[in-house]
Amino acid sequence: MDMQSRIESEDVRVRVSDDEDRQSSRRDLEIRGVADGDKVRKQTSSKKVDSGSDRDALEKTGGVYTPPFKLASMLNDEKDKGSLEYQRLTWDALRKSINGLVNKVNATNIKNIIPELFAENLIRGRGLFCRACIKSQMESPEFTDVFAALVAVVNSKFPQVALLLVKRVVLILKRAYMRNDKPQFLAAVKFVAHLVNQQVADGIIAFELLTVLLENPTDARVEMAVAFVIECGALLQDVSPKGLHGIFERFRGILHEGEIDKRTQYLIERLFAIGRAKFQGYPAVRAELDLVEEKYSHDVSLDEEIDPETALDVFKLDPDFIDKEQKYEALKKELLGEEESEDEDGGGCDASSEDNDAEEEEMRIRDETETNLVNLRRTIYLTIMSSVDFEETGHKLLNIKLEPGQEMELCIMLLECCSQEKTYLPYYGLLGQRFCMMNKIHQANFEKCFVQQYSMSHRLETTKLHNVATFFAHLLSTDALPWNVLGYIRLTEDDTTSSSRIFAKILFLKLSDDLGIKILNERLQEPTMEESLEYIFPKDDPKNTRFAINFFTAIGLGGITENLREYLKNMQHQKQVAESESGSDSPVS
Repeated sequence: MDMQSRIESEDVRVRVSDDEDRQSSRRDLEIRGVADGDKVRKQTSSKKVDSGSDRDALEKTGGVYTPPFKLASMLNDEKDKGSLEYQRLTWDALRKSINGLVNKVNATNIKNIIPELFAENLIRGRGLFCRACIKSQMESPEFTDVFAALVAVVNSKFPQVALLLVKRVVLILKRAYMRNDKPQFLAAVKFVAHLVNQQVADGIIAFELLTVLLENPTDARVEMAVAFVIECGALLQDVSPKGLHGIFERFRGILHEGEIDKRTQYLIERLFAIGRAKFQGYPAVRAELDLVEEKYSHDVSLDEEIDPETALDVFKLDPDFIDKEQKYEALKKELLGEEESEDEDGGGCDASSEDNDAEEEEMRIRDETETNLVNLRRTIYLTIMSSVDFEETGHKLLNIKLEPGQEMELCIMLLECCSQEKTYLPYYGLLGQRFCMMNKIHQANFEKCFVQQYSMSHRLETTKLHNVATFFAHLLSTDALPWNVLGYIRLTEDDTTSSSRIFAKILFLKLSDDLGIKILNERLQEPTMEESLEYIFPKDDPKNTRFAINFFTAIGLGGITENLREYLKNMQHQKQVAESESGSDSPVS
């Protein structure tokens, strides 16, 4: 009874409190109604007093909707082009225009959308463009290849805009991975795949992403990795077949472990079937979306800290607004092929020429960041490492367009790849021989590389030292490199180090193996080589002569020092004769 009475009393107390709450809420509604009525009356009176409330509302962060015709009239009415109101109005117009163009782009009308997009100030609105592309792609992943093609075209003219978009997509990818947000992560993965296909993003990020997904495989991660490889596998097969082969080996290992679901195993087997068919039916870029010839890739890694630059998405007063708008107008005419009006006066022509000079100066400064050089080295490296034989590599490397002065990069990258191998591969020597015999420029560059590598031999590890010395020995034995480069070697005790002596030892032993000791000795004894070899077979000091004889004897090539031994013997005999003559001429006490 006591328990039941307590429950009934609690019920009564709850009903009383509910009645009190209803009464208090009713009073609150009445008070709010009165307050709202007063507020409405105040707003109607303020509208009668102030007719410019729309512009006050525009100064807020979000702004209000303004019909296009009214926005155009407000822009025309504004006389001060540098004022805050005018800049805000143009910012709103730019945002609406970019959003509209991005939202209506598709594979059919993309060629018509691009000129309209370039007509807008993409430098000022690069944050708006990136946000619009990412938002549209996240909402419609089936149009990802269209958005990637649009970004690729923008990248060909404004690389900094595409770089910002790649950074933001990678950042979204990382955040979605950390939060385990599968829908957003799948959309970001697909966007990255098509940016790699369009060569806006570098292919290295694809392998980084696959490595992360397959490091600790789960059903979801393996499924995402399979979808990613299907999207961009055709490009990776052309760019880096060895890297793609490693990814397939990892998939095969996961399949053999048997720790994933049957459905996921079927996905991997389907991927293997697509890979065996060379990704037929899954092209990297559709023909109607392949719009750019000269492509520029951005290297953004998953490990680096990324600044999304979100401040570019919001309006900010720009004191140089008018000057920047004029510069972009000149750039827009150049991009769209519009002719300048002939009614401009001399001052206008001078201003446009100054703008062009400033733009050229800006372009020149941007080119000095050596981003193109890094991309060139990466292309050469991937070409060397992905080819089957040296003939295929030589053909592909010759198709790479090199700017004047960039031929040296080809020789440097070839030596770097050779030095990184665990053992020397004749593949590199044959490739270097072909380039030396095809062009004298490459021959001169390899001669410079020989001098540089010999002078820096103390910085090379033993394996690298062996590979580099063997590489140059092959070039010398095949006459791809002139033998006068040996004149840079000074074989004396004071001028050599342990590393340089090892370099010379490997060089001459390789020459002896390739040519034979007899032919090598004949080549070294040629009259034309006497001047070049005066430091290898020194005759200026008996100490240096003995050092050279002892060096070649120690490495098993004492046969090439016969002339030097004869010279040392004659020099000692002459010295003894001179001493005996001086002794006989002296008076006897």
